[in-house]
Amino acid sequence: MNTYTAIGLMSGTSLDGLDIACCTFIYQRGKWRFHISSAKTIAYTPVLKDRLRNADKLDAAGLAEIHTWFGHWMGTRADDFIRKHKLKPLIVSSHGHTVFHQPAKGFTLQIGSGASLAAACGIKTVCDFRSGDVALGGQGAPLVPIGDELLFSEYGYCLNLGGFANISFRDQNERVAFDICPVNIVLNHLTLKLGKAFDKGGALARKGTLILPLLEALNEARFYQKKGPKSLGKEWVWKEVIPLLEKQKASVPDLLHTYCEHIAYQIGIQILPGKNDMLVTGGGAYNDFLMERIRDYAPCEIRIPDNLTVQFREALVFAFLGVLRLRGEHNCLSSVTGARCDSSGGCIYDPLL
Repeated sequence: MNTYTAIGLMSGTSLDGLDIACCTFIYQRGKWRFHISSAKTIAYTPVLKDRLRNADKLDAAGLAEIHTWFGHWMGTRADDFIRKHKLKPLIVSSHGHTVFHQPAKGFTLQIGSGASLAAACGIKTVCDFRSGDVALGGQGAPLVPIGDELLFSEYGYCLNLGGFANISFRDQNERVAFDICPVNIVLNHLTLKLGKAFDKGGALARKGTLILPLLEALNEARFYQKKGPKSLGKEWVWKEVIPLLEKQKASVPDLLHTYCEHIAYQIGIQILPGKNDMLVTGGGAYNDFLMERIRDYAPCEIRIPDNLTVQFREALVFAFLGVLRLRGEHNCLSSVTGARCDSSGGCIYDPLL
């Protein structure tokens, strides 16, 4: 079979909500094509945001409970989506929600029980894509670059601006990718101080002024001196970034302005000569001020695609990871994660109905 319909589910660290995308993938003449037929973001309620944000503070029983509950919650939402759009997907493929990501210690955890999800929606489910790579000595992240390699190969760079910025590109005939810096996980943390979920269009950041000592301190973080493969988790953000911001006696707009400058600078220094365009997706692509600053630093043409691709590229790619898993093909690249070999990651759960 060369045509596959899959539902991709993505819950990111920025806690915007659950992204659901129904995607069709066609493999023909050695190349993949895709189409997103329907997609939706289900915004998290304040209560659910708090539950997910604070899941890392739960005891073992509490963590097991939310793991099971969140899997059932996602499965129910997927079932509603499938029924509403009269879809017939082969699989549901879920990223889950990251609670812990510490590959240096050999573990990562994305909650959202695959068994519960499959039982709730009645469809074969693929999930837990990161653990296998970590077991092989890799970072377990980023995983999107296999999609960049097979679905978006026409671009010199692929940049996603979600909770974190991650980039991928081909270098010396192999795909290279890594996390660059935190993005919306920090920006949204700052705007919450003003009672806003996010800085729409970067309007607040635009009103602020640059705090040069803070910018210099942010850019001196040791993570930025490391060579890839490398990845970031929220643990690093709360330990290394938030304290620098909290000790500043500055307005939120000034902090947002300075942090956007930091993001743009860190992205700009990753761009190599000779690659003339960069695909940009994720919620950060709608932050006009941030995009202006990135354009000033990045020596390449910025390409922002259609809204469905901007908003749902990660859900699209996780649907694709599930398809590759079912085909028994590699969906995790060692050149990206640093694992000792490429692998086909993901656990498969049948609904048993």
